[in-house]
Parts: sequence; C-alpha cells; structure tokens
Amino acid sequence: MTENQNWPRVAVVGAGAVGGYFGGMLARAGAPVIMIGRAAFVRAVEKSGISIDAVQFKESITVEASMELQDVRGAEIVLFCVKTTDNAATAGALAPLLAPGALVVSMQNGVDNAEQIRAASGLEALSAVVYVAASVPEPGHVKHVGRGDLVVGPRNSQSERISALFERAGVGCRISDNIAGELWTKLTWNCALNAVSALGRAKYGQIAASADARKLVEAAVYEVLAVAKAANIHPPGLEDPQVALAGSFKIATQMAEALSSTAQDMNRGKRTEIDSLNGYIARLGAELGVPTPINHALFALVKLAEGRP
Repeated sequence: MTENQNWPRVAVVGAGAVGGYFGGMLARAGAPVIMIGRAAFVRAVEKSGISIDAVQFKESITVEASMELQDVRGAEIVLFCVKTTDNAATAGALAPLLAPGALVVSMQNGVDNAEQIRAASGLEALSAVVYVAASVPEPGHVKHVGRGDLVVGPRNSQSERISALFERAGVGCRISDNIAGELWTKLTWNCALNAVSALGRAKYGQIAASADARKLVEAAVYEVLAVAKAANIHPPGLEDPQVALAGSFKIATQMAEALSSTAQDMNRGKRTEIDSLNGYIARLGAELGVPTPINHALFALVKLAEGRP
C-alpha cells in the first residue's frame, strides 16, 4: 500500500519472526517502517522486501532495512524485539538515539523486560504481550501459522496510541489494566510449552496429542500458578488451575503447526531465552519458597542442550 504521511515512523529493533511479522503488518498498511537486523536479513529485504507468508495472505512488502542501530533516529515508535539476553546492551545503545517522546514497546517473552530496559537505559518501555505463531525459514521471509494479536497496558495515552496504531493495521491489540497478570498468562503458556517443544523436537499439536506430554505440561503450569500466587500476581482467567491448563492446550491447538521459539533457537544453535521463562520461575520460586522441580528440570535440560552454563 502507499505510505501515508499520517502514520508515525516505526523502527523495529531485532527483526526476527515477531518484529518481522508485526513491523511487516504496519508497513503493509502504509506505515513508514525501518527494520534493524543482521546482514543476511538486510540484503534479502533490500532485494525483495520482507516476505510474509501469512494464514490470510502472501505478500512481499517494501520496508527500509539496516544493520546499524543508529538508523532508528527519527523513529516515533520503536518495537523492541531483541532476545531478552540482549536487553541491557541494546537498550543502553538505543537510549541516546531517541528523541524525547519516542515510545518503546517491549514485544518480548518474559515478564520483566520493561524493568530491565529501564534499569539499563532509563527508557520507559510499554509492555506488550505477543501472541503469534511465526518463524523465519530464511532471511527476510516470515512464515505465519497462527494468531497475531497483542495485549498492552495499563490504559493510558501511550497504550491507547499503540492499540490504535495496530488496530488501524488490522492487528488486534487489546488494552488491559492488569498488564502484569497478562504477562504472566503468556509466561504460563511459555513455561508449559516452549521447553517441551524444544526438548521433544515437537510441534505444539504433537504435545497436545500426547498423554505423557500433557502430564508434563500440567505439572509445569501448576508450578507457575503457585509461584504467581506467592508473588501476589493475578493472571486474568487463571485463578482455576483447570482453566489454566485448558488454556495451555487451547494455545497448543490454535498453534498446532508451530515449533516454540526455544525450539527454533536450539535448531539454529542460538542462545535461547529459557532464563526468562522456566528459569525465571525456578529462580523466583526458590526466593519465595515455592518448589518448582519441573520448571527447574526443563530449564536445566535446555541449558545443557544449548551448551551454555
């Protein structure tokens, strides 16, 4: 579509599956988007645009691409999509490049990214809960197989601005006043499915279809809920453990063809975000005196498999 000058300038920092999909959707609707990524990604996008093979459409979309973080200058909105392990370094480098009033949106796994970004840079980031099944089979190509919606919060001028931006681009974006609980809802699904998908080399649908895997998911979910309760966090709709468990399998069914992001990272020999998922639950559980043997085991096994301490 033709770029519309009424759109804000958007920068995607970390143009992987999440950044590529949501940044691509904004660009498809007409927003001026620049994506910061690796050399192979930039070459592919400069040659052919970013290709999105989505459930509803298949298109190549023209966007700017750069390997240089400094090219975010002038962006009014930054979609912060780097791996959680890169939070401090990226946020610190980003802070001096942004004009006052620029809005940073954390679109990452885990529950404490906004706090990490603030601690490293002083930047105030808006937390977004991301639900999308997507992968990058080759540079510049995003394969989308399920969902593609967001939750932001709490309700204020910033979250209303972001929600309106994405809704205008055809991306569902709900505002919640319990964003901490929403982040923990997503964390529950991630702790239930990500490591199991990675270690079992299984798509989500295979997990849902396995009686033994379902028992493992159940134990992981119940531990997460116990830690949330001890931390006085209230994931909406998950007060009943059976409802929470059903939600995990609903996600697995909705995204049946997806491999978890942890599995995708392991398959590429990349560092995973397991420290921010099952590892986070294991650490917080230990602090709060809540046993988390299943989450700790999943965390430890992924760390061993990825070959990093």
